[in-house]
Amino acid sequence: MRAAVLLLFFLLSALAANQYLPRAAAAASPDPVLDVNGKILTTSTSYYILPVLIRGRGGGGLKMATTGRKTCPLDVVQDRYEASKGLPLKFTPVNSKKGVIRVHTDLNIKFSAASICHQSTVWKLDSYDEWAKQWFVTTNGVEGNPGPETTRNWFKIEKFQNNYKLVFCPTVCRHCKVMCKDVGIYTDAKGARRLALSNVPFKVMFKRA
Repeated sequence: MRAAVLLLFFLLSALAANQYLPRAAAAASPDPVLDVNGKILTTSTSYYILPVLIRGRGGGGLKMATTGRKTCPLDVVQDRYEASKGLPLKFTPVNSKKGVIRVHTDLNIKFSAASICHQSTVWKLDSYDEWAKQWFVTTNGVEGNPGPETTRNWFKIEKFQNNYKLVFCPTVCRHCKVMCKDVGIYTDAKGARRLALSNVPFKVMFKRA
């Protein structure tokens, strides 16, 4: 009799475990993003976004600059000089109460610096450039307020070849149709290295400012 009771208890425990495990897996948080020193990125800290490239072949960090035929808002570009770290930036996930920056997560990216234009320094995807046939990354985006009106302001960090890449694939609006592409580098006729949607990802790392 006791053996039968123990067997029944074991079967009920196994059934309960099978029901619980999928829920636990579904609730698991994505991996945190790490900086070059293996420290977790947080919302309260500024970082440089730096390229992961062979020395002498790829420029420096990211900054704001005037490009093309417009003056404002300023676009997001990579500094031509490898020694430059660019400007520091902050990351704000869609759930602003979460202090840790994680992969696969919608977030706003903004420069922790003033702009010469009267605008925000939050990144956003610009309108399609018919002349260059490119989607460029610019500034003057809206921070927070996730929804259909702000889909162009959300980016993600994804793992890529032991480092990271930036991706535009917002999921803040479940019923919206959006593009999903990597963020890469487009070099224009004047030599400006502009961030744009690309089939070739910009491989990056993060360094505390």
